Amino acid sequence: MINLELPKKLRASSNQAHQVAAEIFRPVSRKYDLAEHEYPVELDTMASMVEGLSDSGNDVGGAAGGRSDAGPKTTELLGNSNGGNMSALLNTLETSWGDVGLMLSIPYQGLGNAAIAAVSTDEQLERFGKVWASMAITEPSFGSDSAAVSTTAVLDGDEWVLNGEKIFVTAGERSTHIVVWASVDKSKGRAAIKSFVVPRDAPGLSVARLEHKLGIKASDTAVLLLQDCRIPKDNILGSPEVNVEKGFAGVMQTFDNTRPLVAAMAVGVARAALEELRGILTEAGVEISYDTPAYNQHAAAAEFLRLEADWEAAYLLSLRAAWMADNKQPNSLQASMSKAKAGRTGTDVTLKAVELAGAVGYSQRTLLEKWGRDSKILDIFEGTQQIQQLIVARRVLGKSSAELK
Repeated sequence: MINLELPKKLRASSNQAHQVAAEIFRPVSRKYDLAEHEYPVELDTMASMVEGLSDSGNDVGGAAGGRSDAGPKTTELLGNSNGGNMSALLNTLETSWGDVGLMLSIPYQGLGNAAIAAVSTDEQLERFGKVWASMAITEPSFGSDSAAVSTTAVLDGDEWVLNGEKIFVTAGERSTHIVVWASVDKSKGRAAIKSFVVPRDAPGLSVARLEHKLGIKASDTAVLLLQDCRIPKDNILGSPEVNVEKGFAGVMQTFDNTRPLVAAMAVGVARAALEELRGILTEAGVEISYDTPAYNQHAAAAEFLRLEADWEAAYLLSLRAAWMADNKQPNSLQASMSKAKAGRTGTDVTLKAVELAGAVGYSQRTLLEKWGRDSKILDIFEGTQQIQQLIVARRVLGKSSAELK
């Protein structure tokens, strides 16, 4: 029998994250949606909390918080020996319920931290385990095709010299470090793409501009320039050797950790919308019953039940992907499945909630219209819906990227 209950330890952490979302994020959600690029001073409170918990011996953030060195396998869905990925996923879900833009701005919780956790050595984890790292992959010349990286990294003595431009870098201005994807040898194709940890104060690194966006306005999204940017030789994550046969599977392993987290963001925003919609429908006299067939209920109630079922599926897929990561099981298929399902469900749920709520949903009297705008990016970054479906198809059919494009 599969146990779907969360372990006590994870429930406690999840509850704490929900309190942060309810008491710190939700009250100022609209404020920073209307004040794009203004620094959320409430994050200073978050930083103090994270630092205090870390000093007390609790792993609450950074790459170390998501690092998993699991031991024996277990048949329980959520039973694992570490729980770093699962804990990060649940915390992400709860804080996104409060405000996904603010969640993306929490110190020490950047997507780059998951990359460090995925491919760093033990020595690197010791150095970078508690930094705040954003992720820089996308460039002006490509979006979803990660293999098209044109940023270069050339070894010069004891330093790597990086040159290139990165766009749509979440928390690119506020983070303390950036995980940059770059090629060490363009003649060897995607196999030569490596990830590098670049400190914020590295010479040659600069912020060209901040983007104005449809949603997640509380989060800064930056364009970064690397002009003869120099970093230490040992800041390359994983092995510097180029293995043509292996390709860039090592650097792509990053996504196995980050995609379930983005799925959790979508699940959190969708849950917020469902809760708000339920309240609006109840006030309008629409009863939602789990004992009566949907076709015998109000059309709005039947639609709510459909949305809720989709949400449940996305939630469980996300948990499964994180559980597999914690238990050292290959989860590339499950990570893409969770991201595809949750990304699509998030936009469907939030926009349908706006529609069903009528004029109230479209106005700023509630946060429904904001969640509708916020959710769209969650179906795009870390791989679009189409990319996830392509990866799932390759895994299910046993095809390589060359065989199925």
